[in-house]
Amino acid sequence: MASVVIIKTGDAFSDVVEQHGDFETLFEQQLNDTLPEHLTLRVWDARKESAPLPLKALAGILITGSHSMVSHQEPWSERLKPWLQEALQADIPMLGVCYGHQLMTAAFGGVSDFHPKGRELGTHSVTLTDAGLQDPLFSQLPAHFMAHLTHAQSVLGLPSNTQVLACNSHDAHQALRYGPRQWSVQFHPEFTVPVMRAYIAHQREVLLEQQQDAEAIAAQVVETQEATSLLKRFITLL
Repeated sequence: MASVVIIKTGDAFSDVVEQHGDFETLFEQQLNDTLPEHLTLRVWDARKESAPLPLKALAGILITGSHSMVSHQEPWSERLKPWLQEALQADIPMLGVCYGHQLMTAAFGGVSDFHPKGRELGTHSVTLTDAGLQDPLFSQLPAHFMAHLTHAQSVLGLPSNTQVLACNSHDAHQALRYGPRQWSVQFHPEFTVPVMRAYIAHQREVLLEQQQDAEAIAAQVVETQEATSLLKRFITLL
């Protein structure tokens, strides 16, 4: 039986983990009900398990978010880069989320670093590009959709031969495709409304420093069915 591996790159806030589950659990909750019988989900904590997984056993790769920063080049994160390059060359389907998005970009020759405008936090509109409207993963989404976001770093420079699939007013690189079946998104399709509001509550001081109203941002949090649907659609494309 083939496996879809969830590469765990960090932990959510402890209260989020206690009430809603950690990053990998949020993925599992969205996917378990619709996972085909021939596929299984497994979790690989890249921070603790140094031996790389054999690619031939994998039907797909999902990469979680993290509170770490890609530009800090932590050893466990740097070890993932050549493995991701091999996965791209082998055409293993991949979907990176937030930290996973930035890590894939850095692994494939782009630049990920702190966004000059600061942190993007809350539920915001994302717009598909012309390439996104024609993409096999994104084409079933509306041209504009809502997505949950929390990130201080962004993709600032693209690898060669990378397509931009979605953007918004804060970030020009909300979704990317690197190969036939290799995608990444800056937003969090696995987040629910309660998880997003919990993250806003944890970032009140950051929002205050950026002269933003945490209460107003929390009040604007809505369901993001379209963004979340990318996870299940990714599985159907395997």
